[in-house]
Amino acid sequence: MIIVKLLGSARKSFSSDKLEVQRDGITIFALLDHLKVSIPANLPQIDHDNILVAVNGVDSSVLQGKETLLKNGDVVSIIPVVHGGRSKRIQFDLMNTTVELVLLKKTVKEPIKFLESIRETHPDLVIQGIQARYVLNVEHVKKTVAISLSAKRADTLLSNKLETDILMRFACTRQISDAISKVGVKPNTDTILVIIGKKSLLEKLFDKINDLLESNVFSKDNSKFIKKEFGMTQKEIDCVISSTPLEDLLVERSATLFH
Repeated sequence: MIIVKLLGSARKSFSSDKLEVQRDGITIFALLDHLKVSIPANLPQIDHDNILVAVNGVDSSVLQGKETLLKNGDVVSIIPVVHGGRSKRIQFDLMNTTVELVLLKKTVKEPIKFLESIRETHPDLVIQGIQARYVLNVEHVKKTVAISLSAKRADTLLSNKLETDILMRFACTRQISDAISKVGVKPNTDTILVIIGKKSLLEKLFDKINDLLESNVFSKDNSKFIKKEFGMTQKEIDCVISSTPLEDLLVERSATLFH
């Protein structure tokens, strides 16, 4: 038997947050197909192209993707990813919360103090700053933040704070000082803010910092820099059977960090 946990809007497809599937030895792809034909006609379908799938708390992208073989007793979590927002922001729903990405202007003179100040004035939001050159794309962020959120739920964070765990995952290190030095906020450097919390609180913060944000979150290709910084060879990348090998390698390194 496989236990399927439905998170966020996926629960609407079955009017339930958990299913028991009396099958094993099937792939995630086959499981999703099974669920698709099982959804009642009067309920919304699950968009397979906009979901994250975790097996026993591990993102399937660091396993074998949708070809991951499931066995008896596995717990499969289906997490819808919903896009939205304005040009200055990227916003998506993830594991019962909302994540927003914005790009801070370099003209912010003291970005570290700025980050500390908005954390103080918005204590109910999780806010972390990452040097933009260490972020490949929005899917890289989704999968990395999903790992941190899953770690929080499983009480296996790399640090006491979720925002610190996120920083360490992007730096692919278990050392907080190394993570801060490598990918942390610095003056005169493009900084992406990863903000997590209720939409109403995200709106208040966005309205407050709007004038300090660039018009596009992702405008540069950071792949060459990332490969060099993390010592990823083309041979290593070519060995990954995926349409997004660099992204998947980054996520794999983030996921395999342990406290």
